[in-house]
Amino acid sequence: MSEAVLTLRRTGLVLEGNAGPVEVLREITLDVRRGESLGLVGPSGSGKSSLLMLMGGLERATSGEIRALGQNLTSMDEDALARFRRGNMGIVFQSFHLIPTMTALENVALPLELAGVPDAFGRAETELAAVGLDQRMGHYPAQLSGGEQQRVALARAVAPRPAILLADEPTGNLDAANGTAIMDLLFDLRDRHGATLVLVTHAPELAARCDRVVRLHAGQLEGEA
Repeated sequence: MSEAVLTLRRTGLVLEGNAGPVEVLREITLDVRRGESLGLVGPSGSGKSSLLMLMGGLERATSGEIRALGQNLTSMDEDALARFRRGNMGIVFQSFHLIPTMTALENVALPLELAGVPDAFGRAETELAAVGLDQRMGHYPAQLSGGEQQRVALARAVAPRPAILLADEPTGNLDAANGTAIMDLLFDLRDRHGATLVLVTHAPELAARCDRVVRLHAGQLEGEA
């Protein structure tokens, strides 16, 4: 069995709400193995996206421990987490989070430049071509359709060659045809780069493509779906 690249041990998350503390996640213990695709499913409000944010170091656990590639995320400060993400993780959101004043090419090249990758624009061109946008590199987000914007976001996430790819409802804002295309691209890119994929989705057809699926309910793991 391959080694775990993400390990959570009795991990919890409590957030402050208007009516006081809210326990979002409780006692999550989970291993994600190198190279596998893991689907996170469950009803709205079950904690799926929050769990993904913990895995990516975008939210800090209030109890337990999270390790990624052997590093303890729970003990890192914000700067160390940002450096770790930049070197090891790609993240795709339901909302595309593109910089509106930058072209598609510039959006993909920016994280590469920040990471000090040689020929950042050359690699960005390669990744945009891989998602079928070789004719749209000079366009700004407002000039692109929703499906095209998500392709840019995918190219940006995989361009740094991350070991871990996290995706939060990547087809949630797309119609069926674009959603299917993004699903195909997501798994093709995962296979091409050999990344470990963790995917939050409500779409049964997308979950069915994962190697393994786990279900959350009311902030707790219910087991494999």
